[in-house]
Amino acid sequence: MDRLAGNARLMIVSDLDHTMVDHHDPENLSLLRFNALWESNYRNNSLLVFSTGRSPTLYKELRKEKPMLTPDITIMSVGTEITYGNSMIPDEGWVEFLNKKWDRNIVSEETSKFPELTLQSETEQRPHKVSFYVQKDKAQDIMKALSTSLEKRGLDVKIIYSGGMDLDILPQGAGKGQALAYLLTKFKAAGKLPNNTLVCGDSGNDAELFSIPDVHGVMVSNAQEELLQWYAANAKNNPKIIHATERCAAGIIQAIGHFNLGPSTSPRDVMDLSNTKMEKFDPAYEVVKFYLFYERWRRAEVEHSERYLANLKSVCCPSGTYVHPSGIEKLLCDCVNSLKTCYGDKQGKQFRVWVDQVLPAQVGSASWLVMFKKWEQSGEVRQCCLTTVLLSSEDVSVTQGLTWVHVHQTWLDGAGPNSQTTWLF
Repeated sequence: MDRLAGNARLMIVSDLDHTMVDHHDPENLSLLRFNALWESNYRNNSLLVFSTGRSPTLYKELRKEKPMLTPDITIMSVGTEITYGNSMIPDEGWVEFLNKKWDRNIVSEETSKFPELTLQSETEQRPHKVSFYVQKDKAQDIMKALSTSLEKRGLDVKIIYSGGMDLDILPQGAGKGQALAYLLTKFKAAGKLPNNTLVCGDSGNDAELFSIPDVHGVMVSNAQEELLQWYAANAKNNPKIIHATERCAAGIIQAIGHFNLGPSTSPRDVMDLSNTKMEKFDPAYEVVKFYLFYERWRRAEVEHSERYLANLKSVCCPSGTYVHPSGIEKLLCDCVNSLKTCYGDKQGKQFRVWVDQVLPAQVGSASWLVMFKKWEQSGEVRQCCLTTVLLSSEDVSVTQGLTWVHVHQTWLDGAGPNSQTTWLF
């Protein structure tokens, strides 16, 4: 909440499974396209919010499986848990609010009377969420009967059915929509209401997001029938909500362009990044562009040309240094030379590189310090370094690009060196 001094330029609030994350895309291309767009154009002045039905346990599992960015805010367990930042600090005010007219023991007692309900795994049972599986043809009748029995016991609950099988029971004040409304109220009270908010979803438990006033919304092309039915009944005349023609994260990018919320061309969609026309020095874009080239070079997706390496050398300070996470120090120009021997060494293999939390800070009239996490995945092996880069605009034009003066990397805890892989940059 406190990372931005003023109003966020854009706040994206996105569901994860089948919205931000496409489980039918083994290369994770749409997610990687979104990542590059966000880190190069939005991270510094906007907010990324993940809103998922997953519990913290399953959310952390997904992060290990997919190349996901780190959100500023995480809403989990169908809007019953709100946490902030890398450390996922819980919002205590939200916990207090949800405790009203809620008794988990009574919910457990009443639901035990319905043999059609199958309890989900222990990790999915949360302080303000009780979750079951139920057959689609029995869902509506059970929801009505449950609602009546819990009301008689003095509880005020909400029952959400989604995904054709998941039934969640929450406090009436909970849910993805209410969690977002709560956040917007907090932002408004602090004088930091985002300039624009884009909500993104694919299933029934996302419908509430689209009900929040004044937000833009995108239902991805692969949205489920239950959400499309809600849209037809409640929002088909709302010009701020669209049904994208693209799947998952590609549909989110499409919506950014459709609503003119900001740049919508991902650097991953630009084949020759050396010809990018820049209006001003942009440290975040320089970082994203460099590591995208590095990935393409090793996958042999760019021409095997000395021109590219000469361009890289031209943006490295002659005396510039690189400190490898092992502690070994080299000249940046020597690191560029070492790329000659690894052209195409990952061709035809599952090899991807992405950067996360790219945050530049101007530290002088012509210099920037950029901090970020640099991730590299080769097959099943994933590694990450905390990276700091010093960039300079001294004696260069915007067209020439910023000069790389110093790069320093340290292994991220739990994502360090592996005997199977080589860490070059």
